[in-house]
Amino acid sequence: MKLNLQKPLVIFDLETTGLDIVKERVIQLSYIKVYPDGREERGNEIINPEKPIPDEVVALTGISNEDVKDKPTFKQLASKICEVFTGADIAGYNSNHFDVPLLAEEFLRAGIDFDFSKCRLIDAQTIYHKMERRNLAAAYKFYCGRKMEDDFEAHRADQDTEATYRVLMGELDCYTEEHQREIGEDPTERTLPNDMQALADFSKVNDNVDFAGRIVWAEVNGQRTEVFNFGKHKGLPVAQVLRMDPGYYSWILGGDFTYNTKQVLTRIRLREANR
Repeated sequence: MKLNLQKPLVIFDLETTGLDIVKERVIQLSYIKVYPDGREERGNEIINPEKPIPDEVVALTGISNEDVKDKPTFKQLASKICEVFTGADIAGYNSNHFDVPLLAEEFLRAGIDFDFSKCRLIDAQTIYHKMERRNLAAAYKFYCGRKMEDDFEAHRADQDTEATYRVLMGELDCYTEEHQREIGEDPTERTLPNDMQALADFSKVNDNVDFAGRIVWAEVNGQRTEVFNFGKHKGLPVAQVLRMDPGYYSWILGGDFTYNTKQVLTRIRLREANR
């Protein structure tokens, strides 16, 4: 099925030095950029993380410290990567939980204030788990009819990106009204529209304002507003806390929080100061 796009969609995957969003770095970034006219543009970057790659990551990805030593750093590639993602919606596999938050950290470390709130974030894993509840290899077999290990090398970003793209298209093929009727299912309960906004909404699993969930959306006095989701001010509106305890902002900026959390908090502070 051809994707129904009003603007480009970037399907991407990262390989990293580990799983800690704050501390780890990207060693491989791969993407497929699909345009509304059906054109596809592919990119694959091996990146110097400026820190040793653990042995278990080398074994998992096949990317060694020798492979990355002469490669550009993320900061050197940041403008190029930003250009790829600007003006596009973003899709991946487990991307809303890991790849997007870690990419946001890398952008901010490189001095690029990329506003992910302008992108619709589509997570093929969330769609799959809500519909079938399994992993990428099982998703590939289920939606594409083949074993992933027969078509791809495991734990490489470029390979996983290709698989994710095929899974996403397979999901859209599977959950049409026509197909659901063919297999005897109720199409009113198991259909997905070929629409990026609807897929982004379906991919959401929380009401986070920042990727780490330190600030969330909540109803306060009948209005949807940002509230803190941790610490002594948990449940209180961020704007209220910034007024009554301005030192809390400085404490968070100096603390061990993600750059994205600090970015979101700063945007709220500037917004409130300009009101």
